[in-house]
Amino acid sequence: MAPLAVAGCMTANVGDVSDPVAGFSTVSDRTTRLTGHGPVWIQSGEQARILADSVHALVHGKTIGADVAVQVALMNNRGLQAAYADLGLSAADLWQETMLVNPRVAVGISTVDLTRTIEAAVISNILALMTRPHRVAIAEIRFRQAQLRAVEETLRLAAETRRAWVRAVSAWERVAHFNKALVAADAASELAKKLGETGAFTKSGQAREHVFYAELAGQAAEARTAARVAKEELTRLMGLWGEDVDYFVPNALPPLPDRVPDMPDIEAEALRNRVDLSIARLELEALGRAYGLTQATRYISDLDLMAGIEVEREKDAEGGEAETKVTGLGEIEFTIPIFDSGEARLRKAELAYMQAANRLAERAVNIRSEARTAYLVYRSRHDIARHYRSNVVPLRTTIEEESLLTYNGMITSVFELLADTRARIEAIMLSLAAKRDFWLAEIDLGTAIHGGGGSPGSVGDAPSPMVARAGAGH
Repeated sequence: MAPLAVAGCMTANVGDVSDPVAGFSTVSDRTTRLTGHGPVWIQSGEQARILADSVHALVHGKTIGADVAVQVALMNNRGLQAAYADLGLSAADLWQETMLVNPRVAVGISTVDLTRTIEAAVISNILALMTRPHRVAIAEIRFRQAQLRAVEETLRLAAETRRAWVRAVSAWERVAHFNKALVAADAASELAKKLGETGAFTKSGQAREHVFYAELAGQAAEARTAARVAKEELTRLMGLWGEDVDYFVPNALPPLPDRVPDMPDIEAEALRNRVDLSIARLELEALGRAYGLTQATRYISDLDLMAGIEVEREKDAEGGEAETKVTGLGEIEFTIPIFDSGEARLRKAELAYMQAANRLAERAVNIRSEARTAYLVYRSRHDIARHYRSNVVPLRTTIEEESLLTYNGMITSVFELLADTRARIEAIMLSLAAKRDFWLAEIDLGTAIHGGGGSPGSVGDAPSPMVARAGAGH
């Protein structure tokens, strides 16, 4: 009964591991608190059908926000469901370790002349019983690691979905501005054509207006393709297909906040919350227990106890009364450590522990740096986006308006007017890219604090003016 009592203590804080959704409540509680939406671990076809109906009601023909996109992804992404299966496998491993090792039964019958012997024995591995608490404790730690990995996968999917939503909305916002520019360029091109027919406009001036419109049309086509591709990425993450792909995203990203919060304790907050650091701590704990187990079993790796009886029945040659003799059996079998004293296994376990300790220390240092970097990028993106929105775009608009007035007064050439118009369009596109990068940096900041994401976004993601001009072909 002692091993059963030990097993009960070991699994008391992880719940009933025989439950089909063992450990998922911890995953759901933590991810719901961080994402605002609870994940679902689908267990049956009926549950899948109900969820499919809910997803259809959320997206079909609707314009979805970032929160709805995350909610749908957590409900409908089958890759996440596959990740949750690892949690179930770990629970099954822990459940298996809590069970007693099955004994082996040996029965033998032999007959020599008039003597018949029957041997029956039950063989049990004593070492497995003695080390069972250690093995259960290690399995419990692995189970808690699986819970945290499920949390990490959920947070990663939520962050990737938000990024995809931001990219899709930003891409369509870019298309909308191209369309506005195309309307103005089309009108100018048509006016140049009519003026040219009356002889009031030179052929070179007409050609500049026409090529400006043609180049804008090419860039608008590229922007529409990029927007459709970005929306498809969002569709994949939400796991949508069939009629459910008929959804819409907003025409523009939310406006920039006036200010961003100060976060002086971001390193401590990240060290306290990062899921991957918690997983590394549990790995070190598991290897520490495995190291202790290896030390305990260094000299004896297998110890079997056999107990049973031997019944011997003998008849005399004259057919008289048979004589029965019952003898008890008891044996202990173990391996003599002559050639393998366990030094290699002990050294291997020690090195594995030291390896995990160093990786944990490295992880902690990296997390501090990642948190600082994410906040630095977050603040910088906000300042850059506000700079484009409040300074660059208004100035470019003013320059274009003044250039148009002087052009009407025949002071400015058509070439200068076109150059100013192109510069204004570039400034608007850079402003849109800066706003997109700010919202992406906000998502990176969240993953730097809680986990579930890669490295924070680099400061080189935003297109520079030179790159933008090169891409625009002007």
